[in-house]
Amino acid sequence: MVDRRLDFDQRFSINNFVNEQAQNIENMVMKLYAVSDGPPSLSVRQALAKLKIPFELVNVDYSKGEHMTAEYALMNPQKEIPVLDDNGFYLSESNAILQYICDKYAPGNELYPQDAKVRAIVNHRLCFNLSTYYANISVYTMAPIFFDYERTELGLKKVRMALDVLDTYLQRSGSKYAAADHLTIGDFPLVNSTMTLEAIDFDFANYTKVHEWYNNFKQEYPELWKISADAMKEIQHFAANPPDLTSLNHPIHPARKINK
Repeated sequence: MVDRRLDFDQRFSINNFVNEQAQNIENMVMKLYAVSDGPPSLSVRQALAKLKIPFELVNVDYSKGEHMTAEYALMNPQKEIPVLDDNGFYLSESNAILQYICDKYAPGNELYPQDAKVRAIVNHRLCFNLSTYYANISVYTMAPIFFDYERTELGLKKVRMALDVLDTYLQRSGSKYAAADHLTIGDFPLVNSTMTLEAIDFDFANYTKVHEWYNNFKQEYPELWKISADAMKEIQHFAANPPDLTSLNHPIHPARKINK
């Protein structure tokens, strides 16, 4: 009869192997370089949270210009935030990150449906947010908080146009969420763009479909909404106490002069 008991050396070797594998897995946890109040960063965090994908959150200090350094440019020559580091694979642009983490770590998940037409709508909502919705809203909500810009009538007109288009999409589709009757990655960027309107007390209740969709998200996904809500508090703080970014030397946005 064969003795199947393991001697001490064998047990020690197996334990070492298991510990090494656990350490390797820990070392391979992806990193997300993000800011705590930036809508693109928030959207990626929400997707990772919804999919229960482990990651290390690396806070990028925007006010100190940590994203403007040569070291950061090695990860993202655009020097924008966020950036995903998946074991040495660097990816920027939040839309691309959202699509990548779903394709690699949750293929087939309804957050990024595989049906061609449904996925096309999800992709459209991502593109619409980038090109139109957040593009017009952030100029009105975020830029005047952090840089030397003013809110104008033209800016307000563009915000209303963006809201009207999203309201129309939601009305025509008849879906509960932005791209389907369930949550998808197409919702996260739109939610966080809309959150910046709430942060400055912008009343969009007249856009009934947008208002309903936005509040549905809050009520049905409180743990995901908390990520946005915490960021909103920061934005409101900065709106009341404009940050001094004169040392940032931003290549595009003019710094507001702060009287000290």
